[in-house]
Amino acid sequence: MYGKANLKLAPKLSSLWMSDMQHNNFQIRQVAVLVETEDSWGCSVIRGIADYSQNHGHWNLLIDPRDHQQKPALPDLWNGSGIIARIGTRSQLDQIRERSLPTVNVDTIFEGLDGIYDVITDDPARADLALAHLRDRGFEQFAFFAPPSRRYSINRGRDFIAAVKQAGFECREYKPGYRVGRKIGWEEQQRRVSRWLSTLPSPIAILTADAQCGRQLAEICYLSNIRVPDEVAILAGDTDELLCDVCTPPLSSIAVAGRRIGYEAAALLDQIIHGEQPALGVRNIPPEGVISRQSTDILAIDDEVVVHALRYIQTHAFHDIAVKDILREVPVSRRSLEIQFQKYLGRSPAEEIRRVRLEKGKDMLSRTDLPIGEIALACGFSNATRFGVAFRKRFQQTPLEYRKKLVRSTS
Repeated sequence: MYGKANLKLAPKLSSLWMSDMQHNNFQIRQVAVLVETEDSWGCSVIRGIADYSQNHGHWNLLIDPRDHQQKPALPDLWNGSGIIARIGTRSQLDQIRERSLPTVNVDTIFEGLDGIYDVITDDPARADLALAHLRDRGFEQFAFFAPPSRRYSINRGRDFIAAVKQAGFECREYKPGYRVGRKIGWEEQQRRVSRWLSTLPSPIAILTADAQCGRQLAEICYLSNIRVPDEVAILAGDTDELLCDVCTPPLSSIAVAGRRIGYEAAALLDQIIHGEQPALGVRNIPPEGVISRQSTDILAIDDEVVVHALRYIQTHAFHDIAVKDILREVPVSRRSLEIQFQKYLGRSPAEEIRRVRLEKGKDMLSRTDLPIGEIALACGFSNATRFGVAFRKRFQQTPLEYRKKLVRSTS
């Protein structure tokens, strides 16, 4: 507890602090953050905004304000400098426009709006990442699952279907026959989804719009006696740690760069608040990668030799192995193995070894502070130079550039 002397001193300290802020030309601005806190994505976006504010913005953040009906809403008497929002409804958009404040949108439900800036997930990049993950497991049959909802944009399905078709495959889409806003009971939803699942070939890989859809689909598969991932592999289009971890089986998911989106959105808003006029247009932020869990932990390949070779690569890639070591494990010629790898994966055994090593390297660069030389050795490269050359060839940037970009987005 404060003593009397401290109570008397507190107003003086506050006054001195405010005087110091004014002396250094600091101004505490009011910024509204209309992003829900109910899921991991929203929390990570808010964390990114807070990162920028603490280091650069000197803002007071009004986070996820609600009205008396618990709907997202700006308080009538709030008078701020700018807004960062996940614009999800027309009424929310109208409310934002009434304030005539600089606004940055952070989701793809509404984008390209007049006078509003966008810092959003790169949906084509999300689609490419999802397809690559599923193709790496040998899938050639795909589907997209997204019941009508205001939680996500139709772009997620559109871009994934386009990527699948461009790769030469067919993508089946869940079309329940009702529009956004119609309330469907749990039993009716289960009946519709079960009926759709019964029309799909097996094995099939399904991308869901988000983690909530992924969890729902896994539950319906279980109730319909459909094995995941043996008959249906499920990949969630974004990550919610709780939903993905507690799902049965645990859900693989796309790790979208929510924290970086928040940071970049805050930096852009700060420019506008200070009188700059950045060019309007969409700033696309690519996802960080795929978090692989049990729901896609399968090789959908009917060639036992290829499956055996892939399992060997996954287990031994980080040691000093080459294609000759694989050939000692599988009873085929090198030429035959390369033909089968090209048939099922579109790359050679040597390229698969390199891919597995580089994906581990990319993960270690993002999750650890280990020197690049140590990461190179841990991933099976003989030295940092070889690792750097291979990394740049695959990802169009050096390991150091990749790590610095990650640091900038969260610092």
